[in-house]
Amino acid sequence: MSSQPWSVARSRRHRRAALLTTALTLPALALTACGTQTAAPGGPADGGRPSGSSAGSGTSGGTSGAPAPTTSAPSTPSGPSATTPSAPGTGGAGGTGGTAAKTIRAAVYFLHGENVSPAPRAVTAPATAAAAVRALLAGPNGYEARHGRTTAVPSGTRLRSLVIRDHVATVDLSGRYDDGGGSLSMRERLAQVVFTVTRFPSVHKVAFEVDGKPVHHFGGEGIVLNGPVGRADFESVSPAVLVESPLIGDAVRTPVRVWGSADTFEAEFRLKVTDTTGHTAADVLVRATSGTGTRGTFDVTFPYKAARTGPGLLTAYFVSPADGRPVTVDTVPLTVNH
Repeated sequence: MSSQPWSVARSRRHRRAALLTTALTLPALALTACGTQTAAPGGPADGGRPSGSSAGSGTSGGTSGAPAPTTSAPSTPSGPSATTPSAPGTGGAGGTGGTAAKTIRAAVYFLHGENVSPAPRAVTAPATAAAAVRALLAGPNGYEARHGRTTAVPSGTRLRSLVIRDHVATVDLSGRYDDGGGSLSMRERLAQVVFTVTRFPSVHKVAFEVDGKPVHHFGGEGIVLNGPVGRADFESVSPAVLVESPLIGDAVRTPVRVWGSADTFEAEFRLKVTDTTGHTAADVLVRATSGTGTRGTFDVTFPYKAARTGPGLLTAYFVSPADGRPVTVDTVPLTVNH
């Protein structure tokens, strides 16, 4: 008879121990889940850009200002990226402080023809703006060069320092930066640095220094820099449609999100996706927030139908109001997934 109460007591102790273990385990699991969960690229946690239009929409959205880099995986330097392009995140330009190292996805701006053209790069926080400029100075990789990306920045140019204060980045470059080239080359190399640094949302304009001295007249052509300059100062080397995402070499899936800025007649242009067979997988009309002399933004998401997965192309073009012919503005090589 005495063994029964002991068995019950022991059973109750076991149940209490199990409940205590469960109570301790559940918060631990919750903490583990919270610590490892990440937002999907392009999702609400990305910030910095609008959420985009619904699938199939040809309308645009977006806000003015420079987009931010993303916190997605880095792209492969020698070829197309294996990651799906995402909206930019909340990563800042950073400075020299901080100890936590984090790799984020940024963009550097090379040239395609005579216009700026972004390309993906992986940079390490916190000094992300400086890392992006150094990546720019290294020039296009082989994949980018094979697809017509070039640079006006002279080989051997070094970044001496980069300081951000009150939304202005002061970029100090070595004397090689202003060597050679005519007025177009000078404007292009200035624009490349300005677009690269102002992709970070904390930077609105750039002030230039060469060998530690402020630049007021740049190069032998004497380009006047009366103060810090921004993207609007280099409209002459900006394509009529500047696609900020997806970037060259990115892998995309349907529906694809495309965003950037544009200045076209009546703010209208078209985006076409071509798959690896040469088939037109999609061709949609897009309307930016402004145009006809004023650059606006656009952010659209639309489906496409690819015959099979492989190298493809995103083409931005508009229909000439003069003769109705298509005029190609820019092209972005991609991996188009079926």
